[in-house]
Amino acid sequence: MDVTADSLVARAARELSADADELVADVERGLRREVPELWADPEIARVTTRNIAEHIAAALDGLEHGVEADRIPPPAADLDRARRLARGGVSVTAVLRAHRLAQAIALDRVLAALPRLTTDPELISAAARRLTEVATGYVDRSSERGVVAYQEERDRRLRWRLSVVNDAGLRIGTTLDIARTTQELADFATEHFADRACVDLLDALLHGRDPDRQPPVLRRIAQRAKTGAPTDSSYAARRTDGPDHPRGPDGDPPPAVAPQQLHTYPDGSPPARVLATGQPARLPADGLPGEGHSTLVVPLRARGATLGVAQFSRDGSSEPYDGEDLLLAQEIATRAAVAVDNACRYTHARATALGLQRSLLPARTPEQSAVDVAYRYLPAGDRLGVGGDWYDVIPLSGARVALVVGDVVGHGVHAAATMGRLRTAVRTLADIDLPPDELLTHLDDVVLRLSAEAATDPDDDAAEIGATCLYAVYDPVSCSCTLARAGHVLPTVVTPDGVHRALDLPPGPPLGLGGLPFEALEVQLPEGSLLALYTDGLIEARDHDVEAGLTRLRQVLARPARSLDAACDTVLDTLLPERPADDVALLLARTRALGDDRVAGWDLAADPAEVSRARSRVAAQLRRWGLEDLEFTAELVVSELVTNAIRYGRPPVHLRLVLPDPEPPAGPGAGHGRSLLCEVRDASSTAPHQRRARSDDEGGRGLHLVAQLAERWGTRQTRVGKTVWAELNDTAGAFPDFGDLSAI
Repeated sequence: MDVTADSLVARAARELSADADELVADVERGLRREVPELWADPEIARVTTRNIAEHIAAALDGLEHGVEADRIPPPAADLDRARRLARGGVSVTAVLRAHRLAQAIALDRVLAALPRLTTDPELISAAARRLTEVATGYVDRSSERGVVAYQEERDRRLRWRLSVVNDAGLRIGTTLDIARTTQELADFATEHFADRACVDLLDALLHGRDPDRQPPVLRRIAQRAKTGAPTDSSYAARRTDGPDHPRGPDGDPPPAVAPQQLHTYPDGSPPARVLATGQPARLPADGLPGEGHSTLVVPLRARGATLGVAQFSRDGSSEPYDGEDLLLAQEIATRAAVAVDNACRYTHARATALGLQRSLLPARTPEQSAVDVAYRYLPAGDRLGVGGDWYDVIPLSGARVALVVGDVVGHGVHAAATMGRLRTAVRTLADIDLPPDELLTHLDDVVLRLSAEAATDPDDDAAEIGATCLYAVYDPVSCSCTLARAGHVLPTVVTPDGVHRALDLPPGPPLGLGGLPFEALEVQLPEGSLLALYTDGLIEARDHDVEAGLTRLRQVLARPARSLDAACDTVLDTLLPERPADDVALLLARTRALGDDRVAGWDLAADPAEVSRARSRVAAQLRRWGLEDLEFTAELVVSELVTNAIRYGRPPVHLRLVLPDPEPPAGPGAGHGRSLLCEVRDASSTAPHQRRARSDDEGGRGLHLVAQLAERWGTRQTRVGKTVWAELNDTAGAFPDFGDLSAI
């Protein structure tokens, strides 16, 4: 039988088929040396090895049977493997190089076999040409088909990845809440590319501190698993036999980390390395019970700082993660990290602003006997959550009390700081017992000065400072309340018989306008009346106007309540959504009355002989009230005050004693006994001043003595004249030891 080039090629192919494993090994060694990226990933390496073996088998079979190059059937899984290489991130250049290199190695082996089968050089040359033609045609055809499938898969994956990343941008970070943002990341991952997901953040970060512990302490913020999958397969909070092989106490699956649980990662574990280096990791299946088929560990980094780590796992029923999956997880984690960082910054800024505002608001109401009070402050739900709303309860002389509610225009730390300055100013002005209308006039000047200072600061964006304020003074002796407002909403009063109404105060301009007057209104409030002071955030809303809000407020206040605190809660629950659009300050005060049994007064003649009679009347009254321990001190104080009024003041002179508390306060927290107020009023507007008397002065020691004996003392101006007052306490009833009095 004549030997042809085709038959010679077939014989050579048949001979090599018997040693196909050796040929496959040669090709694999050449590819490992020349195209190492095909062996960087174990899964890609397995795909490459199978592809080499099946392509060589197909080519040898076609050569053995004389099949034309375009008719040699490629391996059935050839296109699927090309797609797998595309998903694995292998470059198309590496794929083509692998085809050509494998062709060259296999072709050399076949050509080397031809001289062993014949010595005819012309036949060998013809067979070599035939062999090169078929091999080149087969490789060209299979590589072209593979590149088309590769590119289609790359395009499809790119479109899918862009779609997923865009969807992640819409669904992750919808709020400035840290827990919700991280849970959105875990939920999104399990919907698109993971069977389980968990997110851990550095605990120090959540508290606004820099991580200072090694290993760093993390908190499990979010986790999610598909139905039927274990809720946790992360490396956290586990005992380890080695850095990458977690075990339970007896080799059992490691315990899961509960949400909000603090934990650390073992040294050398993948999450620990990711946290230390900031580089993601793709982990193949390790065969541990309960572990995922493969895992992605991705750092959450934003603005150059590592915030935590996210872990995404797939079980054995899903395709293992590849390089494209890792890139996708990185992109999504990066977007989520920015959202988490924004949420952390917002949370810290809001906590700082709220802390500032809480420090500027009264921590507790001071002791006073004029009213029972309850109050609430509710920050706004948007922006920084703080504003310039404030309230205050200020004890005044004569058992009176000042009730204040105000609102600085704007939100944020600047408004809170301005609120603190205005609250301090109000307290300072209240200490000198200014009437409400005069106090607001002085407060208006303060706001004008603050605005002028802000206008000169180029870094201050809030040069215009505006505020509203309502200032009320209640006197439990006369049951009268004097109120004035500066652009503030009207207060509401509910009388003991259930009648509710808004007090129609004279209008006053907002603070900061300047040059306009304020007017005060005096009303009688029977004992047990409920006075409600509040800011506009309580009654204004998008779904109703102010009048509707006032009507609802009055209806709620008219309902019986167990206590004032319960009434405050009912008002807020009824009128406000969970997160109001504006700050809300609410102050409720139920009035008390000091009856004739707790007030005693006498008109005194402008005669020095009245001083001794005044002392006798005071002593008798104190015995009736059971305050014998205060007799000596009270007689001394009254004697000095009456003497000054007769000597330096103008008639009429009036002496009044007020007993705010008929019984001493009970309980371990009661720091004071019963108080006694001594007041002397005369028609002169000249106020006395304490001074240090020289050794040769005949006077000037009386007020010094009063200041030593009294808890507090002072002077307040009235419509006609002044009142000098002193507050005594029966726990300090013993006469103090002054030591050497020669200096005074």
